[in-house]
Amino acid sequence: MHIGFDLDKIFINSPPFIPDNILQRMYRKVDHDQLRFRIPSKPEQFLRICIHLPPFRQPIVENILFLRTFPKKNHKLYLISSRFGFLKKITNNLIKRHKLDQIFDEMYFNFADEQPHIFKDSMVKKLKLHRYVDDDLPLLNYLAKRNKKIKFYWLTKQRNVRSVREKNIFAISTLSAIFTTRG
Repeated sequence: MHIGFDLDKIFINSPPFIPDNILQRMYRKVDHDQLRFRIPSKPEQFLRICIHLPPFRQPIVENILFLRTFPKKNHKLYLISSRFGFLKKITNNLIKRHKLDQIFDEMYFNFADEQPHIFKDSMVKKLKLHRYVDDDLPLLNYLAKRNKKIKFYWLTKQRNVRSVREKNIFAISTLSAIFTTRG
């Protein structure tokens, strides 16, 4: 089975002092109900580099440990991150620091600065994924609509799952649930 995982908020926490709605405004672009992400300006890139520094982006230890002990036989694990190119150095250091390169069979990053949902859609298709885990529900809605045979998992602590639009998206609160959630 081919299983893909996002990086941020799956294995690396977001900054603890910035509310999620502020982060979403920094990343998303309002475009009349179409999913669009903002490519940050140079001053904003500096800010985003600062909030991606290690003290502000702690590992989600239980998720990393789950995959470290996960039996890989008959499974290929892929890390698919839509981080932009200006975060390449910080991202590469983070991968080494937490030894994520020892967990995944292959890792893919959006360092060419494509729209994140388009980049991830192309990776889902290229890698012939069976399952994919992400924390970004609008992005998952986009992917699930275009990839009906793939099971998508929304890793969330939210109880309200009414905004899940597609039948192939399942809300989970732990990574291990991708093997126990029906679908």
